[in-house]
Amino acid sequence: MSLPLGTAYINQEFVPIEEAKISILDWGFLRSDATYDVVHVWKGRFFRLDSHIDRFIESASRIHLTLPVDRPGLEKILAECTSRSGHDNAYVEMILTRGVSPAFSRDPRDAENQLICFAIPFGWILPPEDRHRGLAVAISDIQRIPPESVDPRVKNYHWLDFVMGLYDAFARGSTNVILRDGSGNLTEGPGFNVFVVKNKVIATPNRGVLEGITRRSVIELAGELGLTMEQRAVTVDETLGADEIFATSTAGGIMPITKIDNLPVSDGVMGDITKRLLDAYWDRHVDPQFSISVAEILCR
Repeated sequence: MSLPLGTAYINQEFVPIEEAKISILDWGFLRSDATYDVVHVWKGRFFRLDSHIDRFIESASRIHLTLPVDRPGLEKILAECTSRSGHDNAYVEMILTRGVSPAFSRDPRDAENQLICFAIPFGWILPPEDRHRGLAVAISDIQRIPPESVDPRVKNYHWLDFVMGLYDAFARGSTNVILRDGSGNLTEGPGFNVFVVKNKVIATPNRGVLEGITRRSVIELAGELGLTMEQRAVTVDETLGADEIFATSTAGGIMPITKIDNLPVSDGVMGDITKRLLDAYWDRHVDPQFSISVAEILCR
């Protein structure tokens, strides 16, 4: 099995990605008892690293995990993984698992939390060359795990609802999926937030979703571009007459959704508002207010 070239940090050392291993007794593996975050590096610069680390630290706190390093230490580890990987455009993940409990104790407080980081080549949900075609998405009847059960603001690996939704989408001729909540409203897809545009007003679900960093960027950029943005419940019916629909993710930025349930969204191509936001988003990557070079972190 061929793995992407990259570098990992695990057990307090840097190793090639193929040598990174965790114990089968780690609660992260056995019970999805972990949190994580993903930041990307573009042309040698981390994009919104502070925001990703803020969310990672907050997520860890919410589920009673403790980072074994301080914030500057984490930044250095992420930069070192990226530098050693040799990738100027990289997908960089930080993971904190519950770890292994002595004598297989069932008390999570006994476990020693484990930090794992890695950098591999940048991965796209939708490659740039396919943006003209966009994403073909199904809206599944499978319900997203309710926020009363698992807080989606804590980035987590509880993805069986998404995986089953993907199989539902594949069976219906689509390549990706959006799940509904218990009231039938839109939530999110596997690794992406959703936005619906009608009459130049942009709406995005505000409950039962991860508060994505790219989602935040779009909300900010919409304000700067003078566009109206609403964070609220978004119904499935709103997708039927939408002028534009798009998705946002660290793994790809802003991506047009051009088909919903095998029907074209408007004229079936990327819309003007999506394109304006997409261009502004990538322009922001060179802004030192939002990005920092790998080399600068390593030299601190």
